[in-house]
Amino acid sequence: MSELLDIATRVAGWANDGEQVEAYVVHERETEVRAYEGEIESLSSAESQGIGVRVVVDGKQGYAYAGTLDEDALGETLNEARDNAAFAEADEFNGVAEPDGTAPAVLELFDERLASFSTEDKVALAIELERATRAADPRISGIESAEYIDTIYESAVATSTGIASATRESGCYVSAYALAEEAGETQTGFGFSLGRQPGELDVSVAAVDAAQRATRLLGAVKPSTARLTVVLDPWVTAQLLGIIGHTLTGEAVLKGRSLFADRLGEDVATSSITLLDDATNADAFTASMVDGEGLATRSTPLISDGVLQGFLHNSYSGRRSGSASTGSAVRGGFKGAPSVGAQALALAPGTRSQAELIASVDDGFLVQDVAGLHSGVNPVSGDFSTGAEGLRIRNGELAEPIREVTIASTLQRLLQDVQGIGNDLEWLPMSAAGVSLVVADVTMSGG
Repeated sequence: MSELLDIATRVAGWANDGEQVEAYVVHERETEVRAYEGEIESLSSAESQGIGVRVVVDGKQGYAYAGTLDEDALGETLNEARDNAAFAEADEFNGVAEPDGTAPAVLELFDERLASFSTEDKVALAIELERATRAADPRISGIESAEYIDTIYESAVATSTGIASATRESGCYVSAYALAEEAGETQTGFGFSLGRQPGELDVSVAAVDAAQRATRLLGAVKPSTARLTVVLDPWVTAQLLGIIGHTLTGEAVLKGRSLFADRLGEDVATSSITLLDDATNADAFTASMVDGEGLATRSTPLISDGVLQGFLHNSYSGRRSGSASTGSAVRGGFKGAPSVGAQALALAPGTRSQAELIASVDDGFLVQDVAGLHSGVNPVSGDFSTGAEGLRIRNGELAEPIREVTIASTLQRLLQDVQGIGNDLEWLPMSAAGVSLVVADVTMSGG
């Protein structure tokens, strides 16, 4: 990690007078193992490194990258970024981040036990996952996939304005997709377990979840259209939060693609809703000590007791909005300049279990999974419509499985119509945590 920071600092130090330079250096290692019928179907192990350089001069910004850290490539990448800046349009708000005095949180996000975990042991985990999923229920007829995946990500950011930071993170997970069959009908279900190192993974949890999600949908029917209360599974809530988080970025507001624009200080949700983005929470799979521009991450309140508190910003959107970065710059790697986004969204959990929430619903629908959610949401109007499947709720108990339905509402109404929040907060392999959520007055369109 110190080597990456040395490279980034050196390149940033080559800035000319009147020029800002940012260097982002990455070293990443990934492994993916897939099992099939007790054998390894595929095994891939990849290692990559590279540098991305951003140059800003006279309001013009240029970016270039190289998939190598060879000495000659460093200077060539900087010069290419300078050339690209020369052809760019000037924007007075362009500029690299500057130190803001916030010290990064001290987080243990890297575990050496993952680095020393052998390939043979990774293979064994994937095979055991497939075996355990098949054995979880006699109706499991096959396994669509049984995978072990891990990554070790090291990065460093340095700027000519004085930023010099580095981070190293590890993560791994197992995931299974099961096929359940009965009376000629087939249903699918997934399960997973994640951690910083393999010792934190629970193959049995992933296997049982996959089997249960598949088998409990057997016999699913297409229901009649109704307006009812839905209980969102944590997996579904996390996906919705990801979409809501995107509309709460300064970038979305500036582009006119946020339903929350001009609503600061207003009630945008029921008073039970408190939403934070906090990449300093080490429990989050996507936690990080620094953001994509090298600034310290921090806890950013977005909605508190139903009231809109603010937006997520990187340095550009912060300057253009007349505020400041919230340490929310995100990057997809060294090949692109930073954007802005949520890093670890979570609702403040409630006090009741999912079972207790279901017991409080007379006529409802437990939404186990959705399809096409991202394409079915309008970020400006808030309208959404998505395919869904799950189980009917009758008199506080789970009833028949249902499928081929569409649920529709608006994000605004959804936030205002929340009737209950579960205590089952669960961090998932995405930038939002899941929690069971009870939402009233949702349209379910069936047959």
